[in-house]
Amino acid sequence: MKQTLLLLVGLTGALFIQAQTTKSKSTATATTSTTGTSTKAKTDWSKLDLSSRPGDHFMIQYGSDMWLGKPDSVRTGGFSRHFNLYFMLDKPFKSDPHYSLGIGAGIGSSNMFFTNTYVNLKANTAKLPFTRVDSADHFKKFKLTTIALEIPVEIRHFSDPEHPGKSWKWAAGVKVGTILKAYTKGKNLENKAGSSIYGNTYISKESDKRFMNGTVLGLTGRFGYGIFSVDAQYNLIGVLKDGSGPAMNKFSFGFTISGL
Repeated sequence: MKQTLLLLVGLTGALFIQAQTTKSKSTATATTSTTGTSTKAKTDWSKLDLSSRPGDHFMIQYGSDMWLGKPDSVRTGGFSRHFNLYFMLDKPFKSDPHYSLGIGAGIGSSNMFFTNTYVNLKANTAKLPFTRVDSADHFKKFKLTTIALEIPVEIRHFSDPEHPGKSWKWAAGVKVGTILKAYTKGKNLENKAGSSIYGNTYISKESDKRFMNGTVLGLTGRFGYGIFSVDAQYNLIGVLKDGSGPAMNKFSFGFTISGL
């Protein structure tokens, strides 16, 4: 955990230093020549019209999830996915509005689907069981869902800070949060021959988060144009608590719709 925190601090510091360095390089922009000598003048960023730039907005993310480092016994399958919704504030840097600090809060959800595998969140065991059920009654569709309260923080850059809707942009940052709920959902119970037992409407849910790591700490990145961007996230803290199962880290990639 100490190494994780040091890595997080180092990354945040590096991003801040990079932003400051780029700003200092951009202060001298205008060069005029009169008598064979040149003079440099600082850009007056106060003349930029940022009145049309939103100060807050929603950020919506949708895409694919995977567990890195999972053993063969953890048989994920199908389209495992996430859906995140955040309310964000954007604070441009006064010294250079090409850069800004984005911070907000919202809900992140992850849905991991499994193939002929039963994940027993209610098990009275030290480790979370991932049981193969190929030759037994099993659900045709089975997933593990986690819902988290998250705080994303980003350092952003815009090629055109006056018109972010027509600007190339990138962002890098972190997400911190806590798991609010974890549950499994099975739909359409089948026998080993693949025949439905109770019909397609049969659904089973179990909720328990004691096996799940309660802390979210991820590195994030985005790149895009206008309101659309592609995004990626790597969680530094494992999916399961230490000793509760295999060491696996979630990696996500997908699309973001955001005003900034």
